[in-house]
Amino acid sequence: MTEVFNFSAGPAVLPKEVLKQAAAEMLDWHGSGMSVMEMSHRGPEFMAIYQDAERDLRELLSVPANYKILFLQGGGLAENAIVPMNLVGRVAKPAVVDFVHTGSWSGKSIKEAAKYAKVNVAASAAAGGFTTVPPQDSWQLTKDAAYVHVCTNETIDGVEYAFVPDVGNVPLVADMSSHILSRPVDVSRYGLIFGGAQKNIGPAGLTLVIVREDLLGHALPICPSAFDFKTIADNESMYNTPPTYAIYIAGLVFKWLKQQGGVAAMEARNIVKAGLLYDALDSSDFYQNRVAPDARSRMNIPFYLRDEALNSAFLKGAQERHLLQLKGHKSVGGMRASLYNAMPLDGVHALVDYLKEFEKSHA
Repeated sequence: MTEVFNFSAGPAVLPKEVLKQAAAEMLDWHGSGMSVMEMSHRGPEFMAIYQDAERDLRELLSVPANYKILFLQGGGLAENAIVPMNLVGRVAKPAVVDFVHTGSWSGKSIKEAAKYAKVNVAASAAAGGFTTVPPQDSWQLTKDAAYVHVCTNETIDGVEYAFVPDVGNVPLVADMSSHILSRPVDVSRYGLIFGGAQKNIGPAGLTLVIVREDLLGHALPICPSAFDFKTIADNESMYNTPPTYAIYIAGLVFKWLKQQGGVAAMEARNIVKAGLLYDALDSSDFYQNRVAPDARSRMNIPFYLRDEALNSAFLKGAQERHLLQLKGHKSVGGMRASLYNAMPLDGVHALVDYLKEFEKSHA
């Protein structure tokens, strides 16, 4: 089998150890005679898998006891509707939701939430092309907002928060889809955290929600029961059939992370990996990264060739060297390298070597 380095933004690379274990257990999980895909979601075998996954995630992120962890379907995009349907009902009408607009994903969130509440864009980085996070002293927050929404890592634009916003007593909601588990998080600073699994956690189809208990029980009447956070919490994420195989893979990833030394150890590795690639880009006039240095993502690194007529040749050469899925998102163009937890340091070295080789042959 040819070794490749997969820089996809998602669905993304998974640890080889996890894939090997899943392959070994595919036909018979722990002597049960069943594949995980064949198990009843409420049977003792799968409940053991689920409980292990929930416990390991709680340990990895030091989730306080007064927070519930929910395993849902729908992905991060669907959560942009599910979150307001669960939270805007906790305040008197007309409910206002504050947003900080830092790129493509927070933009999608703004449009979706506007269907359920009045939206206030408290700050926006649009004028600068979404290359930074607006300083918090510029935010125009609403005193009695239902919540404040931030996307703490913009997968497409490559912008990441280097600070935890202070929004007082208003719940802070964070879309952490593309950098959750890549660095320690003080969960107690947030009212709700959500993220699609297909970046740092597992396969597409699973969404995680970490929500403070006092925010449960406020769903709008139009909210489907399968997306009512209190209903899901009361039923240990088994109110309806969850994405069982995706939960199983996520559980294996959680155990792998613990074996690597936990989230703090992964952050140290991610700092090295991102630094290696940013140093290569910054030291060259042939490439450019347009994100402000104090807001650069460690997970998603967009970059551009100054002569974009060379884009096709660059991608062709990368493919020949088994450096896969480096094409940037269609909305912004250029290139993008996603350096999730499972991307080994060797992969980043291989990419940096190719950057230098391509520049030398096309300068």
